[in-house]
Amino acid sequence: MIRQKPDFVKEQLGNRNVDPADIDALLDEDTARRDLIAKSEQLKSTRNQVSGEISTKKRNKEDASGEIAEMQKVSAEIKELDEQRRATEAKVYDMAAHLPNIPHPDVPISATEDGSVELRRIGTPRKFDFEPKPHWTLGEDLGILDFERGAKVSGSRFLYYIGDGAKLERAVYNFFLDQHEAEGYTEVLPPYMVTDESMYGTGQFPKFKNDAFRITTQDLSLIPTAEVPLVNYYRDEVIPAEKLPVYFTALSPAFREEAGSAGRDTKGLIRLHQFNKVEMVKFTKPEDSWDELEKLTNNAESLLKKLGLPYHVITLTTSDMSFTAAMTHDLEVWFPEQNKYREISSCSNCTDFQARRAHIQYRDDDGKLQYVHTLNGSGLAVGRTVAAIMENYQNEDGSITIPDVLVPYMHGKTKIEKQA
Repeated sequence: MIRQKPDFVKEQLGNRNVDPADIDALLDEDTARRDLIAKSEQLKSTRNQVSGEISTKKRNKEDASGEIAEMQKVSAEIKELDEQRRATEAKVYDMAAHLPNIPHPDVPISATEDGSVELRRIGTPRKFDFEPKPHWTLGEDLGILDFERGAKVSGSRFLYYIGDGAKLERAVYNFFLDQHEAEGYTEVLPPYMVTDESMYGTGQFPKFKNDAFRITTQDLSLIPTAEVPLVNYYRDEVIPAEKLPVYFTALSPAFREEAGSAGRDTKGLIRLHQFNKVEMVKFTKPEDSWDELEKLTNNAESLLKKLGLPYHVITLTTSDMSFTAAMTHDLEVWFPEQNKYREISSCSNCTDFQARRAHIQYRDDDGKLQYVHTLNGSGLAVGRTVAAIMENYQNEDGSITIPDVLVPYMHGKTKIEKQA
């Protein structure tokens, strides 16, 4: 596509802050690669022809030393050309692997995150008759969040959930999993470490390799999201068409380097190196993927509605959505202490971007292999949900009322009060 529609690609990826010169450089390397292949194949054809002549001369007991010497030179030249080709192919591969997905035409175009479009706003932020506290203060006062010991044991951006804090976290993710299972998702318990090939398949590598927590003794990374093992479940496979769409959901820890976030959200549960997240992943036929994006977003929204948390849905700009996405709807939940909405879920249609990298296909009605479309969304980020519940359901005495839908998961407890 880049060869056939270079101007289109430059325009579309230019909207994602990709320099058009990067596309020209890629095309130049690709042309050089193809020229090297043509030269090598031409020399190999000549070598094959002359090798036949040499065999004939030898059978006829004729002198073939000149041809042999010439073919030794040709063989050396072929070897050099093939080495150049491999080096050029590696450049082409690396340059192409750093290019993001083509955005959908309806994605707002902006060089920054400014310009996102609000699709809807659900719920009215609560008006407090007292000064609301941030969730980290509430958690520490109640004895259910321990940031100090988390930092002592593991460093900054780690914590302990204690007692009812741990129970609330567990209640939230069990509620999420039960809801998604009722919506037709198959629950999966995936590996938490994956190979470089898996990270490439979902678009984390090579561009974001420095952001990953790596296992230095092996070709493994700690997962930044369950999206990685879920999407790679079908890597290098052909999914039977009758199985599509496939819905997966999984609870997993997410491990994030959070590079570039120095000074931001240093307190609380918003930006941690390790947090729990329930993920939703879909494999669909291309013609169904945009409807499935709306369903995916509604699945995430239903959780916030049942929890009674105010939120809004926005469509991110071309510059703000993820590397792999063609369109992303963000759900942002209301945080009273900050007096603003904060992201709690990103729901994205990655079209065939990940499927091409991971070679995930199906056969269409004509029996031809086609790439599936993949979608993913947080359903939801668990720690951020806990933080939102704490802030929105806090009481003047510092206690926290449990949302009705979570009471059964809290074994009937309706309020979190200071622990002894």
